[in-house]
Amino acid sequence: MLPDLIIAGARLAGHTVPMDIAIGAGRVLDIAPLIASEAPRHDAAGRLLAGGLVECHIHLDKTEILDRCTINSGTLSEAVVETARLKAAFTEADVYARAAGVVEQAISHGTTAMRTFVEIDPRGGMRSFEAIKAIRRDYAHAIDIEICAFAQEGLTNEPETEALLAAALADGADLVGGCSYTDPDPAEHIKRIFDLAERFGVRADFHVDFDLDPAGSDLPTIIAETERRGWHGRVACGHATKLSAMPRNEVAVIADRLAHAGIGVVALPSTDLFLLGRDAGKLSPRGVAPLLQLASSGVVTAIASNNILNPFTPFGDASLMRQANLFANVAHLARQTDVELAFAAIGANPARLLGRAHGIEVGGAADLVLIDATSPSDAVRRAAPVLAGWKAGRQTFTRPAATLLSG
Repeated sequence: MLPDLIIAGARLAGHTVPMDIAIGAGRVLDIAPLIASEAPRHDAAGRLLAGGLVECHIHLDKTEILDRCTINSGTLSEAVVETARLKAAFTEADVYARAAGVVEQAISHGTTAMRTFVEIDPRGGMRSFEAIKAIRRDYAHAIDIEICAFAQEGLTNEPETEALLAAALADGADLVGGCSYTDPDPAEHIKRIFDLAERFGVRADFHVDFDLDPAGSDLPTIIAETERRGWHGRVACGHATKLSAMPRNEVAVIADRLAHAGIGVVALPSTDLFLLGRDAGKLSPRGVAPLLQLASSGVVTAIASNNILNPFTPFGDASLMRQANLFANVAHLARQTDVELAFAAIGANPARLLGRAHGIEVGGAADLVLIDATSPSDAVRRAAPVLAGWKAGRQTFTRPAATLLSG
C-alpha cells in the first residue's frame, strides 16, 4: 500500500535518531530513518511524535458553569450541592454547547480519546446524556468518546436513578460509574453499580475515597466485588485521595490488592488540590493519590482533568500536558523514569484503562500528536505545547509554534 502521508524527522520514544513515519488508510505503514515516497510530507523538525493523549476522567456535562455558581467555601460538599441545583435546569442545547467548547479545546491540546462521565438521575434526567451522545457523534472524526452513565448523587437514597442508568446503558452508554462517598450505604452502592456492569457486560468506573481521612476506605469493597465477579482489568477508581493520607506500608498493602485485581487508579490533581486540605491551619496537604508508589506495585495509573470551570475545579483548559506537569510538581517527580511515568499517565496508561491500543507501531492506528519537545520527560517538564494531531491518519488540528518578531 502506498502511503498517504509521511511525517518526517520525528523523535520517537525508544529511538535514538529522528524517524520517518509512513501513514496510509488510517494506519502506520512503516517506520524508518528515511522513507522515500511521493506522498505529502509533514516535517516534524526533530520534535516528539507520540500516540494521541487519552483523557480518561472528565465531566463534559457540567463544564463551564462557573458563571452560574456561587462559590463560598470551595469545598466538595458545596460543589456537589451547587451542581445538583444547576443541573435541574440543564437543556440538551446548553450541555451540547458547553461540552463542544471543551471537546474542541481537548482536541487542540492533543487528546484523541476520552471517557466522560454523564450524570443521570431524577434531576437531570436523560438530557445531558442525549447531548453528549450527539457530541460523540459529531466529533468522531477527531476524537473517540466513551460515555459513562454516572450516579453522582447516590443510589440507595435515590432508587429511581438505577432504572435511568440501565436505560442509558441500553441506549448507547459505554460503561457505568458510581460515587460511593455520596451514598448513605457505600457498600450497597458499589454492589449495585457492579450489578449493572455485569448485567450489561461493561466496565465500571468509581469516584471513591475523596477525602483525607485514612479510615473508612471503600477500595476494599471495590476490590472484593471485582474479584468476586471476575471483573479483572475492567475497573477504574478516580480520586482515591485517602491513599495520600495513609502510611506508605498501608498503601503498599492496598496497592498489591489493586494490582492483583487489575483495578486502575486515576489522579485528578487540579480538583484534588483545589477541594481538599482547606481546613488545615498550616502546611496544607497535597492530597493527591500516590501514583508513583502504586505504579511500583503494578497498578495502572493515570492522570486526568476531571472538571473544568465549575465549582469542583474553577480552572482549566482541557490540556492533559498541563495536568501531567502539575502532577509531576506536586508529586516531587525528579528522575527521568518517574517523569516518564507522568507522560505515560496521559497516554498509554489511560488507554489501557479504556481497553484501547496505543502508541506508534507498524499496523497500529495513526492516532498521533506532535509535541514541541524532544522526549516524553522533556514534554512533561516544560508542559510542552502540542503542535499538530492526526486521527486515523487525518490531520485534525494545527497549533504552530510561536514566532518571535524583531523589535
